[in-house]
Amino acid sequence: MSDWLKWVVLGLISIAFGVFALNHAVLTSVSVTIVVGALLLVTGAVQTYAGVTDIGWGNKILSILLGLVLLLLGVSFLADPLAGTISLAVLVTIFIAAGGVLRLLFALRLRGTPFFWMMLASGVLSLGLAAFILLNPEVTVALLGILLGVELLFNGAGLIALGLFRRSYLKGQRAGREADGEPA
Repeated sequence: MSDWLKWVVLGLISIAFGVFALNHAVLTSVSVTIVVGALLLVTGAVQTYAGVTDIGWGNKILSILLGLVLLLLGVSFLADPLAGTISLAVLVTIFIAAGGVLRLLFALRLRGTPFFWMMLASGVLSLGLAAFILLNPEVTVALLGILLGVELLFNGAGLIALGLFRRSYLKGQRAGREADGEPA
């Protein structure tokens, strides 16, 4: 299989998984929460071990405490994935809202420039999206799956574009070598 075709196939696979994630958003959200819970468990165990083996009481205590918090979060996410999904979705929503507030504040600094309205609209839309998510619990549960699905679609499109670019680039290189009298 040629190099460019591998990128296109990978892009198509990413798009297929994106479509699956969007069609099964709640299942995908819970699956993401389970993976995050497992990663928190592993990270917490490693952090706790690092704290136990660390030299110096200040670092040791903080490392152990951080490790235990990560372990507890991991156990919590794995024990009740649906509650963990809601917690992660609320956290993501808080980040969306915070980004909107920051863009609104930045828009105030851009007053009088051609970029003011674009920045203002971006901030207002982010705050609106955050409010919509918080006011619609069914969206909250599906949010992680929707975000992952959309990201997989965009990733797939980017990989396909990369593969097609590589194909045209390689064709151009071959045509250039043939024009110079070199073998393709």
